[in-house]
Amino acid sequence: MTADGAARRAALTRSAAWASIAVALFLAAIKGWATWRTGSTAMLGSLVDTALDLVASLATLAGVWIAAMPADEDHRFGHGKAEALAAIFQVMLIALSAAGIAFRAIAHLVEGTQTAAAGEGIAVSLVAIAATFALIAWQRHVIRRTGSLAIRTDSVHYQSDLLLNLAVIAALVLDQYLGLSRADPLFGLAIAGWLLWGAWRAGSEAVDQIMDREWPEEKRQRFVELAARHPELSNLHDLRTRSSGTRDFVQFHVDLPGTTTVAAAHAIIERVEADLCRHFPEMELLIHIDPRGHVDDPGNPLVEADEFEKLGKDAG
Repeated sequence: MTADGAARRAALTRSAAWASIAVALFLAAIKGWATWRTGSTAMLGSLVDTALDLVASLATLAGVWIAAMPADEDHRFGHGKAEALAAIFQVMLIALSAAGIAFRAIAHLVEGTQTAAAGEGIAVSLVAIAATFALIAWQRHVIRRTGSLAIRTDSVHYQSDLLLNLAVIAALVLDQYLGLSRADPLFGLAIAGWLLWGAWRAGSEAVDQIMDREWPEEKRQRFVELAARHPELSNLHDLRTRSSGTRDFVQFHVDLPGTTTVAAAHAIIERVEADLCRHFPEMELLIHIDPRGHVDDPGNPLVEADEFEKLGKDAG
């Protein structure tokens, strides 16, 4: 990635993080007032979620800021995993908020508490939906341009907020206008369950990055297909892939004839790297050359499996 490209990506991710902080502050203020006016458990759940969204957005800002820092002597692979750490922190907050909302909802079910001032609560929820739609639209633009994991996880909160606000409206209508007094706490429990499900989904990708999980099979196979277009290469093996933030890291061994000179081998690998990096612009690539017929680790299928041969079998 060029310095200009990295700077543009950093500016976009920071703009999305600042936007989410501004929206969270606005929503927390109006939902706090609406919770005081209505006494709604569902509205309280939405308020708690927004307050934690604010904290999570601050963590997102810190994560994308650190992830944008260039590699240094202590972090030769860059700081991309700061985004995954920010995402994990957000997931913990989501889980805590879900537990708190569920506890409050169960208490209201037992006590039989009823809401008030439903019209004001509904109006606030409609304003929150409009503000959230605008934020999500900007986040999606930034995600398309940068692939930021931290922004994607932050966006999960606000996507769930759309459903939360709709649930609040439904709960208030059922409770105040249709006389279903248990609707509000039941919707609160449903909101808590939805938040836990969102936390599980959002946490999976962050854990994958921290654990250096291999690329998805489709992406990995596309990489091998592109490498196979170079007839000079044979027996591509010990292929390892991982992602850190928006950066991809790939390394593999490949066979060349033992009589190939160092200069000729270097020229071949340079052409291969340029081609592959053109298709995967966010990738850092390391290629190791073996003399044809050399065996690195006999009996180890993870090392010796020929990716070109596997590709041919899959195609067959």
